[in-house]
Amino acid sequence: MERIYLLKGLDCPNCAAKIEKKAAEIEGVNSAAVNLMKQTMTVSHDDSLSDSVFMKITAIVNSLEPDVEVSEVTEKTNERLKVQKDGNIFGREEKMLTIRLAAGALIYISAIVLGIFAGVPIYVKLSALIVSYILLGGDVVWQAVKNIFKGRIFDEKFLMSLSTIGAFIIGEYLEAVAVMLFYQIGEFFQSLAVKRSRKSISDLMDIRPDSAAVKRNGELIVTSPECVEVGEIIVVKPGEKIPLDGVVMEGDSMVDTSALTGESVPKSIHKGNEVLSGCINQSGVLNIRVTRSFGESTVTKIIDMVENASSRKAPAENFITVFAKYYTPVVVLLAAVLAVLPPIAFGGVWTEWIHRGFVFLVVSCPCALVVSIPLTFFGGIGAASRHGVLVKGSNYLEALEKIGVIVFDKTGTLTKGVFKVTEILPASGFSAEELLEYAAGAECLSNHPIAKSITAAYGKTTDRFVFSDYKEIPGHGICAKIGEKMIFAGNSKLMESENVVYKHCEKPGTKVYIAVEDKYAGCIVISDELKKDSKKAVAELKEMGIEKTVMLTGDDEKIAESVAEELHIDEFYAQLLPNEKVERMEELDRMKPHGKKLAFVGDGINDAPVLARADVGIAMGGLGSDAAIEAADVVLMRDEPSGIADAVRIAKATKRIVIQNIVIAVGVKSAFLLLGALGLAGMWEAVFGDVGVTVIAVLNAVRILRK
Repeated sequence: MERIYLLKGLDCPNCAAKIEKKAAEIEGVNSAAVNLMKQTMTVSHDDSLSDSVFMKITAIVNSLEPDVEVSEVTEKTNERLKVQKDGNIFGREEKMLTIRLAAGALIYISAIVLGIFAGVPIYVKLSALIVSYILLGGDVVWQAVKNIFKGRIFDEKFLMSLSTIGAFIIGEYLEAVAVMLFYQIGEFFQSLAVKRSRKSISDLMDIRPDSAAVKRNGELIVTSPECVEVGEIIVVKPGEKIPLDGVVMEGDSMVDTSALTGESVPKSIHKGNEVLSGCINQSGVLNIRVTRSFGESTVTKIIDMVENASSRKAPAENFITVFAKYYTPVVVLLAAVLAVLPPIAFGGVWTEWIHRGFVFLVVSCPCALVVSIPLTFFGGIGAASRHGVLVKGSNYLEALEKIGVIVFDKTGTLTKGVFKVTEILPASGFSAEELLEYAAGAECLSNHPIAKSITAAYGKTTDRFVFSDYKEIPGHGICAKIGEKMIFAGNSKLMESENVVYKHCEKPGTKVYIAVEDKYAGCIVISDELKKDSKKAVAELKEMGIEKTVMLTGDDEKIAESVAEELHIDEFYAQLLPNEKVERMEELDRMKPHGKKLAFVGDGINDAPVLARADVGIAMGGLGSDAAIEAADVVLMRDEPSGIADAVRIAKATKRIVIQNIVIAVGVKSAFLLLGALGLAGMWEAVFGDVGVTVIAVLNAVRILRK
């Protein structure tokens, strides 16, 4: 059984990781995954444990994040979650915390000022500092105490409480309050940064339509998009979102697709054109026949992919979670050794060494790492989304950065996939009109772009063709019995398999050979066109350090060669069947550079197996097939190859920021830990070594949102 729980108010990546881990350890629970974007946790458990699991999860969440509300997501609450928008990152909780921090800071400053004047009793100054400490850190200490009684000792709240209370005991009053003040400021910045990242992603949820106007019994009825069935006609007025995928039956308009594709230029739409849900109708009224239900529509799939992206964690995130688990107990032990062992072994002032131990504790808090790294990946997914690149998880974002080999499909990926008949070459005994008619008859039941180009060139109705047999042969073509004649239409492999003696065509383009019964009737040449940014995309990828580019296609050898030469693609393999593409991918995977990943970019339904086989599968999503999008790890909504370069660029920027934060955190903390142990750094330096580094790392992580 799988249940989803809403964790309302959860903003801490570190706490989310702890909740996920503890929930997964509950007896009877098979798996648990926290989605920080949606503030939900999906739990798979035994059927008999529904009530007890909910109670245990609530207890875990309350022990780690007391202010987070836990509730089970039902269909009703799920729909409410889908349409809710977080328009303000500075909410009520942030305002209350700001007031509390401001009050504590003012009292703290007052205590410092009182200390300047002679004659002010020490108890007055100390009272002010205690009040300030309670305002600033009372909740931290109380949570640390509750965690101790629950067996959860070694966390950042315990470190802060132990070090600051210890500082009070040894007389470092000002430093104790300062540590708690700046710790809370760091936590405040962290919360705002997470909410800003969440808002940048949740802004995409604005593409979800609220209603649909559907024609029923001669009336226009406004209803929920979920209630509209496939085949019904919806009316979309200027300024409205298109609620469902469909085909324009009536009307002309300009459509804003930027929410889906990141493309700023509006697209012209006419009768017969396909339109996608989530786009905005800008000018004319459109009558659209629905082709997909709301659950299968483009807008629903996009929202689902974006919302669930944060549940797939990168290896770096998982490493940091494990690292923090063992790191904190070790540093507490080292701090205790530093405070006790030197004065026992070598003599000295106990308060001095205890002070050094507390400094060590403050500096060693791992907040900078456990917060900034998940936040950076979170922001990277949001930045990619704004460019029309949907990454299904931070693990795939990290894999994008490691790509060494990119393999492209040709048709629909590097080329437009819009085919036109350019030459008709009949054999002896057949006319051009006869050849085209035979070809149109064989291809009229197929949805393949080549088949559509032939029927379009024929230009007449194909309803009159009477079939007694019809068969599509993958990678070969079509055989169909029309009337009394068996027609074969396909590539050279089909002719050879049927033992048809044919004349090989040397013309550039895709060749469709036609045979009537066992007699060769001629060849139809069909040409495709390169996408305008294909050459630029390949060049940019090579500039980014991609070591090899490869093209796989089922098309003719000469066509593949000309495309590869024009785009400067390193290798190409032509005339491949779907299973041969997978085999070639496996060969390329074995030969890829050590430590690098292999990516495949495709759009057709026959690309789904190859997309699934690659380390990173990239689907051209706007016009791509559902199967390809489902199998892919990354979806390009623009259907432009340049989106691949955007995805790799953002992935590399994300990884750079992650490495920068690791270097900053580990480097600065190591330096201050050493200085603290040697007595050269006090509590003020410790504050910078912990909170200062955390704030720097968080602000650095937020930079990815501007990419």
